[in-house]
Amino acid sequence: MIDFAPAGFHLLRPWWLLALPVVAWLAWKWRGRNAAGAWERVVDPALRAHLLEPAAARGARWRAWGAWLAAVLALLALAGPSWRREAQPLWEAKAPLVVAFDLSPAMLAADLPPSRLARARAKLATLLRERRGGEVGLLVYADGAYTVAPLTDDAANVAVFLDALAPDIMPGAPGEADAAAAIDRAAQLLRQAGFDRGDVLLVSGSAMPASAATAAAQAARAGYRVSVLDAVPAAAGAAAGGTGAGAVAAAGGGRRAALAGDDGDLAALGVLEAATAGAAGREREGGASWRDDGYWLLLPLLVLAAFAFRRNGAIAVLALCLLVPWRPAAAAGVDWWRRADQQAHQRMEQGAKAYRAGDYAAAARAWQGVPGADAEYNRGNALARQGRYEDAIAAYDAALRARPGMADAIANRKAVQAAMKRRPPGGKGDRDPSGDKGDREKPQDAEPGQRDGQQAQERAEAAEQAQRERAAARARAGDRGTPQDGRMQESQAEHERRLANQAKLQRVPDDPGGLLRERLRLEYERRRAEGE
Repeated sequence: MIDFAPAGFHLLRPWWLLALPVVAWLAWKWRGRNAAGAWERVVDPALRAHLLEPAAARGARWRAWGAWLAAVLALLALAGPSWRREAQPLWEAKAPLVVAFDLSPAMLAADLPPSRLARARAKLATLLRERRGGEVGLLVYADGAYTVAPLTDDAANVAVFLDALAPDIMPGAPGEADAAAAIDRAAQLLRQAGFDRGDVLLVSGSAMPASAATAAAQAARAGYRVSVLDAVPAAAGAAAGGTGAGAVAAAGGGRRAALAGDDGDLAALGVLEAATAGAAGREREGGASWRDDGYWLLLPLLVLAAFAFRRNGAIAVLALCLLVPWRPAAAAGVDWWRRADQQAHQRMEQGAKAYRAGDYAAAARAWQGVPGADAEYNRGNALARQGRYEDAIAAYDAALRARPGMADAIANRKAVQAAMKRRPPGGKGDRDPSGDKGDREKPQDAEPGQRDGQQAQERAEAAEQAQRERAAARARAGDRGTPQDGRMQESQAEHERRLANQAKLQRVPDDPGGLLRERLRLEYERRRAEGE
């Protein structure tokens, strides 16, 4: 959006005005050099009136003045007059952070009252609440590492899972904490998200083997700094011969801090404020810059340039300009006033707005043809929402070709494939386009284990989404003002929507620990089936 502010008129490149005296001197120097003046020096004064035409002399003077005016307009345009601001996509160079949380049985030790787990979980809540800038992701690890929340710039989406973090959600038999696997998994998340710089924070309540230092050194070479928040008390660590946390942090180019009762440990680790990420970054909307409006001076400059042509040439040029539309490509959706990356950013924003409004067809059209894995992934989501599963899978495949190993695209592609298997022959999707709620699809016959796994995964995903909606509703309710009588003011449509959402959420069991446990179990079984 452009902010018109005449009071802020200034020049972006004022040094071009230093050429004005030079142009003025040249105009004065050549003021008499015209077609008639050259002959006046050699023709006898008595014959000038009969040999020289006054109109030629006047035309030469007009051309000289026109050249002077054109030079002044060109210099003013180059000086960059500006009086408006417009929002610009800025380069967000904040380092992302992946937190690897230890959920091995050692975290249940009560040497840090009430337990290492409770203290570490409270510290993570503080980190998510106080951190400024940069994306945050969360994974948990014991004898294996599993993603809980991918990288996001909304820390509230990560905080939803805090109450569910406990060793009993980890799949398989209880085992020792594999910090090396956690570091490798964190580096993989950062790499899949397109970051070549970032931070990894191990929240550890166990001793670390030498393999963890090797993994940290490898992550540091890839551009990812590894730090450790050690939840093992000093006495317990000394009795065990040290935790190895310092060696891991040193190998990863990061810092080590002992879990403390205040925020001093987080400040010492430098994770409360996202650091500059160097080459890593994301383009995002923010800030405003002065717009260069010097191009408006090109219009009169073109008119003056037209009169420099031969006789009657100016009229032909002006007629041609009238026949050409002002923005010839506007109907085709092409903005000639923006660069290709700015056009792509604009279309991404348009698609996101349409998607949030529920207009999935418009969102898919906006993202069609926009380069990059994110655009193809978003388009696949919009197509899947319309029931166009084959097209959605093709879009996910395009996203994976652009960014191999993209976790979100892989997960959604599997979900769409499962939906295709459940769709009966000739089915149109989960719901009839006319909006009839009674016309639902029935699952096709499948093996019992496969059917149960799909249903469990669907329940987990649906309940997690419901849990996020509850958290978002609570956040909105906290931000919304209340009148003096203490009751919320809402429209009839908002009231009906709230009641419908409450009824829908009440049908979903509020068991975040069980839901996360089920999701991790499915991931564990998938890895075993694939031999990982």
